[in-house]
Amino acid sequence: MSATPPPDPTEPPATPPPDPTEPPAAPTLESAAAPSQAPPVESAAATPAEPGPTAPAPAFDPAGRPTLRTLSNHTGLHVSTISRALRRDAASDETAALVHAAATELGYRRDPIAASLRTQRSHAIGMVAHALTDVVQAIIYEEVDRVALEHGYDVLVASTRDEPAAQRQRVELLLSRRVDGLILADAHGDGAYADWVASLGVPYVLVMRGTTGGRHPSVIADDVAGGRLVAEHLVAQGHTTIALLSGPEYSGASRGRAEGFRTVLAEAGVALTDDLVEPGGLVIESGRAGMQRLLERRPDLTAVFCASDFSAFGATSALRAAGLRPGEDVATVGFNDVAAAEAMDLTSVRTPQEEMGRLATLALLEAIDGGTPASHLLAPELIVRGSSAASLASMRPAHLAGHTPAATARPATPDDRPAATVPAPRSTADTPAATA
Repeated sequence: MSATPPPDPTEPPATPPPDPTEPPAAPTLESAAAPSQAPPVESAAATPAEPGPTAPAPAFDPAGRPTLRTLSNHTGLHVSTISRALRRDAASDETAALVHAAATELGYRRDPIAASLRTQRSHAIGMVAHALTDVVQAIIYEEVDRVALEHGYDVLVASTRDEPAAQRQRVELLLSRRVDGLILADAHGDGAYADWVASLGVPYVLVMRGTTGGRHPSVIADDVAGGRLVAEHLVAQGHTTIALLSGPEYSGASRGRAEGFRTVLAEAGVALTDDLVEPGGLVIESGRAGMQRLLERRPDLTAVFCASDFSAFGATSALRAAGLRPGEDVATVGFNDVAAAEAMDLTSVRTPQEEMGRLATLALLEAIDGGTPASHLLAPELIVRGSSAASLASMRPAHLAGHTPAATARPATPDDRPAATVPAPRSTADTPAATA
């Protein structure tokens, strides 16, 4: 039997075959570091990755408030459509109704500052009035506000009391609020104020009061025609001693009314002497005081034209205090036909105040969009009521029959109508100003 040769120390020991009954050995650090024998993976450059879905824009701002994108996601409408719809009234169309309903549901509030930064517009217009207590200007403003809202605009209002310094101050204040345009309801007839506004380069429109020469875009009533209507009516009723309670000279509207009135009287050969003219204001107190002065100078007058309804209300008060009745002793006519004129049974010239507000707003919006708006001269209408309905021949002017009005009042007769009462104003500042 041969002996087994001794192992060769230069040879590595032989690895015994694995014992199938033993669990596999855990990997060592060396084996983990050894290169993998798995097939190589293709590089990203060789096979482009499929693009994933684009992440949607944030639906809420950092403070958690809903944005235009929130409304867009909610309604399925484009952001620009949402933005335009929010500038319209909810009742204007179906899209606006849908967007406004979504805004209410989600608690969205428009940020005008952010919007103005994007569009370079504030979507606000300014209206400058001569008095916020003026009934006619209030009616015009309400229509301006209504039409502006329909087109996505807000309206800021300022009052100047017809003071030149205040006019410039208020305009500059409104422009500092970045309004897109101005509606001026306090223009003076000489045009200096409107010329200054035009020089600023901001879109603007005059309403209710124009300027001499008509060189500015305006929406006004034809005041000259209104004055003519009054004079034609009183002359046709047989009056020849007619007084005029005129408005302030700086008002182009008041001047126009007086111009038309004087022209017709001159054409008819009826003299309007200086003692039959009382210049002044357009409020109740000025009308009362002016009528008292006219009666002192010309107790024989049989008719009076007042440049505003409120001036006529004051004149009516003075006539009654003197024992005279409007329409039976002295025919009385006002201007503008405010709601109280009907209650006072006052003849008046009706002006289309709401239409003035509507057209002025549309004209300004056209100018803001770069257009050249047309001016509008709106026709007035004479509304004849009891204060001047009777002809001079059928009137019973007691003061022309040797009666002294201030001494005794004529006894009431069964056919007398109850006298309407015009309360005295608390102060001149508190008196509502009739427009001119």
